[in-house]
Amino acid sequence: MGGGDKCLHALGGQPMLAHVIARLKPQVSRMVISANGDLSRFAGFGLPAVPDSVAGFQGPLAGMEAGLDWVAAQCPGVTWALTVPGDTPFIPLDLVQRLADAAEREGRAAVAASGDGVHPVVGLWPIAVLGDLKVALAGGLRKVSRWAEMQDAAQVVFPQAGIGGARVDPFFNINRPEDLAAAEALLKEAPSAS
Repeated sequence: MGGGDKCLHALGGQPMLAHVIARLKPQVSRMVISANGDLSRFAGFGLPAVPDSVAGFQGPLAGMEAGLDWVAAQCPGVTWALTVPGDTPFIPLDLVQRLADAAEREGRAAVAASGDGVHPVVGLWPIAVLGDLKVALAGGLRKVSRWAEMQDAAQVVFPQAGIGGARVDPFFNINRPEDLAAAEALLKEAPSAS
């Protein structure tokens, strides 16, 4: 994507992260942004932003740990936390409910899956795993998929979503300029999808 934060690239006239926040806002009570570098670049979103506690930009798993740590410190009594990447603008509007149903039924973490595979960064995690996550990160674990396997996370399969007259993976993430162009085209066909 040419460097910088993917989630801050414009999509439909606003930062991609704004789409993610809008889709999650009715589903959760509070949100926090996990990022590194100068956190002031997220000030316009009106949400707290926290850096990784692990030095050296260690990837999404370190970001998940930072988010869970924030929830543990700032939200007493909250026992579960949702994680999602900032480059998935079509997050399902029933994401939390479906993950929570599975987590309650299975008694363990739950992650999203679709026809494109498992999306372990999109997950509902018990805050109680935070200590184990810190140990795993200190031991060098960096793959979110491996962490989800270690937690025996339940997989919740989501169907393709209808956006702009097309069927798309609801966890379509934007990694390349052509992905951004495809998402832009979908939004032009269905402006209410944002």
